[in-house]
Amino acid sequence: MKLEIESRNVGMTPRWKSEIESRMADLQRRHEDLIHGRVTLTKNLHHKKLANVAEALIVVTLPGRQTMTARKEDKTFEEAIRTAFNAIAIELRKYREKRGRTEVRSSPIPPFRGVVGKLFPKEGYGFILKEGGGEVYFHKHALQGLTFDELNDGADVAFNIEEGEKGPQASTVHRPSPIIP
Repeated sequence: MKLEIESRNVGMTPRWKSEIESRMADLQRRHEDLIHGRVTLTKNLHHKKLANVAEALIVVTLPGRQTMTARKEDKTFEEAIRTAFNAIAIELRKYREKRGRTEVRSSPIPPFRGVVGKLFPKEGYGFILKEGGGEVYFHKHALQGLTFDELNDGADVAFNIEEGEKGPQASTVHRPSPIIP
């Protein structure tokens, strides 16, 4: 890994340089694919009245042109270097965790098919007899593209199932799409 160390408005001390090199080496041991690193120490002359005049900026580059940055200000350069390296280590860890999570997306589950077995129009619910056996509850609010008045016993429907308080229930009920052979 190529490492650049520079300072602005302040002379670089051997102690700061060895601290930076040591911390960058430790960072590279944990993240072997780091391509480039740059650390810039700046004494902020515009903040004479503020206590935090020491600033450490760390920029690291990973494969794929991925760049991460941490900039911390503190009272001393030692503290700024330490907090900036801690921050960049956290950013790299979060990046690795995010990259490590892979979601396997499956194709959507085709809806179940069945026929309306029982209707209770006054109460606004009914039951569907599933192809292959079994009965599934549905409520009038699950209807999509249909009204409760359009349904009758024996009507073909397609539906999706979710687990309800008292067992499986239809989350959506709609007209079935034609079966293409």
